[in-house]
Amino acid sequence: MNRGPFFGILTTKDSFQSPYASDQRLSRERDAWRKNMTEQQKFLPDIEIARKATMAPIEDVAVKLGIDPEHIERYGKVKAKISLEFYNSLDGNPTGKLILVSAISPTSAGEGKTTVSVGLADGLNAIGKKTTVCLREPSLGPCFGMKGGAAGGGFAQVVPMEDINLHFTGDFHAIGLAHNLLSAVLDNHIHQGNKLNIDVRRIVWKRVVDMNDRALRQTVIGLGGIGNSVPRESGFDITVASEVMAIFCLSESLGELKKRLGKIIVAYTRDRKPVTAANLKVHGAMAVLLRDALKPNLVQTLENNPAIIHGGPFANIAHGCNSVVATKLAMRLSEYTVTEAGFGADLGAEKFFNIKCRKAGLKPDAVVLVATIRALKLHGGADKKNLRAPDLGALEKGLCNLKKHIENIHSFGVPVVVAINVFADDTADEFKLIKDKCAYLAVPIIEANHFTKGGAGAVDLARAVVETTETTKSDFKPLYEDELPLWQKIKTIARRIYGADDIIADASLRKKIASLQEEGYGHYPICMAKTQYSLSSDPSLIGTPKNFVIPLREVRLAAGAEFLVVLTGSVLTMPGLPRVPSAEAIDLDENGEVVGLF
Repeated sequence: MNRGPFFGILTTKDSFQSPYASDQRLSRERDAWRKNMTEQQKFLPDIEIARKATMAPIEDVAVKLGIDPEHIERYGKVKAKISLEFYNSLDGNPTGKLILVSAISPTSAGEGKTTVSVGLADGLNAIGKKTTVCLREPSLGPCFGMKGGAAGGGFAQVVPMEDINLHFTGDFHAIGLAHNLLSAVLDNHIHQGNKLNIDVRRIVWKRVVDMNDRALRQTVIGLGGIGNSVPRESGFDITVASEVMAIFCLSESLGELKKRLGKIIVAYTRDRKPVTAANLKVHGAMAVLLRDALKPNLVQTLENNPAIIHGGPFANIAHGCNSVVATKLAMRLSEYTVTEAGFGADLGAEKFFNIKCRKAGLKPDAVVLVATIRALKLHGGADKKNLRAPDLGALEKGLCNLKKHIENIHSFGVPVVVAINVFADDTADEFKLIKDKCAYLAVPIIEANHFTKGGAGAVDLARAVVETTETTKSDFKPLYEDELPLWQKIKTIARRIYGADDIIADASLRKKIASLQEEGYGHYPICMAKTQYSLSSDPSLIGTPKNFVIPLREVRLAAGAEFLVVLTGSVLTMPGLPRVPSAEAIDLDENGEVVGLF
């Protein structure tokens, strides 16, 4: 494979001078490469575009952020971890502006939220704003399932794309091992005499694996005789749903990490007292497994701008945000930090505001809300097979979803910029309709062409973000106060964010929520586990559903992460593979190169 010259730093009349000399050469080579591209080449698969990139040495990327090479630990030439000592040395430093990228309710047409995040960061750097993009690490489950990777796409990617989408620096393996170490010690304790008097019927800790595998949702373990421990029902969750993942992403130090791990509740005794990882004396060993993983990962965009990728909880079943360490590090080193939260704003943004910002003391300056014309048409009832054809009627009907998400974000006191992720089939009339019908909301609505043009295609979006943050002050506040009772917190999210009439639950679940309130967990925030495809809990209800309730199915106490997970509808914490998984297309070619990854 010819890995010829590609991108350097995007240079425009507004661009800042690059800190290393090779940038100007790379920029000229990039421009020449683009000029000579045929129309067919412009639509190369993401993996081919990524391979044509000329990546800067990771030390040069670190220097752009003001990180001395002695504070990075290299994983090859283009990946590194940043030391926690360096992170701690910045404590108290002034911070730059924080931009959250979220989206409308996702559809099968795809919205490109991560692509916008990367493109916006490149666009901000292009206009002279020192910017870092902070993303979550991709899970192998969706990568080999239906969604594919999560490193951006087109000319707005983070690289090395293959490494990031696969094993990267091993963080997920460490998180899965720490989780399963706790599972193994728990079962060993029971096998070795059960001194803590654990009730095997009240074990709440499962095992995890970073793969979509529906056959593992419910299992029976300990079969084969007395030498194989005590038979009992159990199951697996996907690693990104693990409480260890949530703790990892919310901890700012090894000390905090160890303390939070120790608070994980794994089971209850026969007299219904909680049993924790600290009771099993394993939280220290778990912290050992996570020691190196807690250091944030530094990589780069196609345009050699810094990207910090760290942690990766799902947003439909977990809190959906990258690590606090990564976000705060970027904010202390950059004028602008662009981060994203998973799926639609009703999930990712809500949890970013109510969980991450609440616990980390963050105050976002603006939200970029991503939409596509084709996705809006789907929300308006358009036929999925005819999305390439203009359909102003369906588009107008589907705008209700965009409007609802804008209103939701405004309810947190944060200004909004709408990014319309452009596709080749979009028309000027369709874009004009969006601006006309949303004019009363007084938000900038910008066409973003980063997918085909890289940072140059996101310059208009970048300027709109800068203008918004400079002229409109964020008055961020969480949706609810800590003191609000748990039931009321859940109801507040359902009514104000989803638009539900009410929440419902059976008597036993209501009793459990009341018990958690009485046991001292009432001040915890809520982490809703809900389908991403609808504002309701029914994925078939598109647009902005009306006259519905949110059925609560289960509540799980995450005492270490310090929030409650509320499962709604039929959402699952272990996904399954589709009829034709992406794994069928992923392969090695005759040169040993990965193909089929996207």
